[in-house]
Amino acid sequence: PMPNLNPAPDSPEHLEAELALIRRDAVVRVLPYGSITRGQKGRGELVDFGALAGEVVGFSDDGRGVQGEELMAEAMRRAAAVGKPIVAHCEVDELLKGGYIHDGVYCREHGHKGICSESEWRQVERDIKLAAETGCQYHVCHVSTKESVELIRRAKAAGLKVSGETAPHYLLLCDEDLQEDGRFKMNPPLRGREDREALRQAVADGTIEVIATDHAPHTAEQKSRGLAGSAMGIVGLECAFPLLYTYLVKPGLLTLEQLVERMSMAPRRIFGLGGGLQAGESADLTVFDLDAEYEIDPETFLSKGRATPFAGWRVAGRTLWTLVGGRTAYATERFR
Repeated sequence: PMPNLNPAPDSPEHLEAELALIRRDAVVRVLPYGSITRGQKGRGELVDFGALAGEVVGFSDDGRGVQGEELMAEAMRRAAAVGKPIVAHCEVDELLKGGYIHDGVYCREHGHKGICSESEWRQVERDIKLAAETGCQYHVCHVSTKESVELIRRAKAAGLKVSGETAPHYLLLCDEDLQEDGRFKMNPPLRGREDREALRQAVADGTIEVIATDHAPHTAEQKSRGLAGSAMGIVGLECAFPLLYTYLVKPGLLTLEQLVERMSMAPRRIFGLGGGLQAGESADLTVFDLDAEYEIDPETFLSKGRATPFAGWRVAGRTLWTLVGGRTAYATERFR
C-alpha cells in the first residue's frame, strides 16, 4: 500500500496506525511504504528513515513527485544508508499547468487541459542521475511514457540499481480510448499509442520488470464528475491478471511465464520479499482457471471501489483459490 493515507506513515506513531489495521484485517501479506517527506508533500522535511526502515518495504511519496533535486538526493542517501529503495511517482509540478489527461489528440479535440509527457520523464531523468551518484536502489512507479522507458533501459545497461513498473491500463489502453467518464482518469494519464507500444515492448524484453495495478479505490461520487472533475485513480486488483492474460498472453505478446514473472517473481526479487515455489518457502499460491471466460462486472468486485475502464471487457482466467502462508485466504465453492 502506498502512503497516501491520513495520517501519512511519516513517523513510527503514524505508521503504527496503519500497521494496527493490517494486523487486524489483512488476509494477505501487506507490507507498507513509508513516505519520503513529512505529510507526503513532495517537499519540505524528510522523514526519519532509520526510525521507519524496520517496518517498511521502501520509501515513496506516491502521487507527488519529490520536487527539489537536493531534497531527493538527500532522501536517496538516507534510504541507501538503511538499505531500502526509493520508489518514485515522477511528476514535475511546474509542468502540469492544471492538466488532468494526456496532452494528446483527444485532449486537443475535446477542449481539455493536458499533462505533457515531459512532466514524468524529466523527473525520471533527474532521479536516475541521483541514483547513480548516491548508490541508492531506485524504482519508478507506474511508467507511462516512451521516454521514461528509454531512460530506464539506459540506466539498466549502465549497471545501475534501477527498475520500473507499469500498470495494465497503460499496456491495454491509450488516449484514443478515452471517454467522458471518470473511469478513464488516472495519474499518470493514459498516454499515446506510441507510448503504449513502447511499454509493451519494454515489458516483453524485461526493461520494465514489474506490472503493478496502481489500485486506487474511490467512491462512485468521487468518480462521477467526468474527466475534468473526478478523482484520479482506478481499481485494478481484481481484473489485472485476466486482462493481461487475455489481451497480452493469448495473442502471443507475452508468454504466461513472463506474465507471472512480471506480476509475482520480479517484485519479490526487487524488494527482497522472499517466497516462491521452493521447498521451505511459505506457500503463497494462487490457482487460476485459464479456460473460464466471463465479462468484467465491477458490481461483483470485493473492493470498495468500482471505477474501471474495463467494465464489460470479455476475459479468460478466473481466480479459484489463494493460499497465504499455507492457509486459504480466498476460495470459490470448488475449493472450500
